[in-house]
Amino acid sequence: MASPPTSLVFKVQRRQPELVSPAKPTPRELKHLSDVDDQEGLRFQIPVIQFYRYDSSMKGKDCVKVIREAISQTLVFYYPFAGRLREGPGRKLMVDCTGEGILFIEADADVTLRQFGDALQPPFPCLEELLYNVPGSDGVLNCPLLLIQVTRLKCGGFIFALRLNHTMSDAAGLVQFMTAVGQVARGARVPSILPVWGREAFKAHDPPRVTCTHHEYDDVPDIHGTLIPLDDMAHRSFFFRPTEISAIRRFLPDHLRKCSTFEILTAALWRCRTIALQPKDPEQEVRVLCIVNARSKIVNPPLPTGFYGNAFAFPVALTSAAKLCQNPLGFALELVKSAKADVTQEYMRSLADLMVIRGRPHFTVVGTYLVSDVTRAGFGDVDFGWGKAAYGGPAKGGVGAIPGVASFYIPFRDNNGEDGIVVPVCLPAPAMDRFVKEIDGMLKANAIDLPPQTSTSFIKCAL
Repeated sequence: MASPPTSLVFKVQRRQPELVSPAKPTPRELKHLSDVDDQEGLRFQIPVIQFYRYDSSMKGKDCVKVIREAISQTLVFYYPFAGRLREGPGRKLMVDCTGEGILFIEADADVTLRQFGDALQPPFPCLEELLYNVPGSDGVLNCPLLLIQVTRLKCGGFIFALRLNHTMSDAAGLVQFMTAVGQVARGARVPSILPVWGREAFKAHDPPRVTCTHHEYDDVPDIHGTLIPLDDMAHRSFFFRPTEISAIRRFLPDHLRKCSTFEILTAALWRCRTIALQPKDPEQEVRVLCIVNARSKIVNPPLPTGFYGNAFAFPVALTSAAKLCQNPLGFALELVKSAKADVTQEYMRSLADLMVIRGRPHFTVVGTYLVSDVTRAGFGDVDFGWGKAAYGGPAKGGVGAIPGVASFYIPFRDNNGEDGIVVPVCLPAPAMDRFVKEIDGMLKANAIDLPPQTSTSFIKCAL
């Protein structure tokens, strides 16, 4: 179930990075981000990668040329992406719509898609070669908002890799842009969904007033030294088919067995991860932040079709390490369900107000695990003319302004044609070994013979 570390090595030859600007003149204006967009926890670059197979119907077409031209045409509609971020009073971010363009890299790799293996999932080998960090390009301010690298493969397939300044868009907004590029690449003159800025939907009140509880932004000092440098982390992916999800459900009481896959998986991963990290203090507060898409919660008025900004919250479930590890799985699940239910339209307005009052803080990272479900985001459906992606979605786990705390839930089909969810996990190497054992123990345990928690003796000695 856990993907083994890959040993594939290959060479990538890149052309000089270039700026791709809108194909026609665009408005020169200053556009303010929302008070949800410009929080500290979104001030980072997020990597996405898409793998595409060779398609004989596209013979003679150059993926680099097709995509580069489509980007230029699409930026006429999404022209803020061609601008640069500036920061004003109160740390307020705004886009200076300069029309300078996005960074684009053309590349070729001496590898085939088949060599990546059937398990095409994070962590990907040579990622830094497939999504090259152009020196000086990865700042939040005064830098390109998008970097796109298209790498041709020896088999005729290609890799589309992208890096986005997260303050501009969430997963849904990014997929909307990528889909528009795909439509234009396939011959459309206008995207099927026209972009709408609409960031005033998440603008703080004047004066701002916090009306909800937001424990996700608690100020928690790292007195136990729990934050670990990314260099010391191990990266693995875990594949959960319906069979594995059913195995986890066995450990739940009847009234919780019909909870969503997201809720059950989040509770299990949070608990196993905490056991694996072996907290020094049993009473240490541990938390899981569940990214919740708020688009459906905004009803008065609703968000406009075409909105591509950040429209989500980080509701939090929190408890002590001892309670999380020593209680049955249902305890964690109840906390996750309750946290998800917190997000309402009022919650989002309160969140925007909190950002203004507190100077746009970062969400709490001490003792935190963050999960983001992109199974319905649609990355894999993006089609530039070569069909849907063999893999599409986040390039790795652990990304963020504070690395190492995030996992994504990514839709995936294995080489047997079975659908499931891939979860990249980032942990210190010794903790990763313990995490693998915890997960495997839960999935392989006989629920009849075991109490409703998988490693009671280990939990007690770990704490």
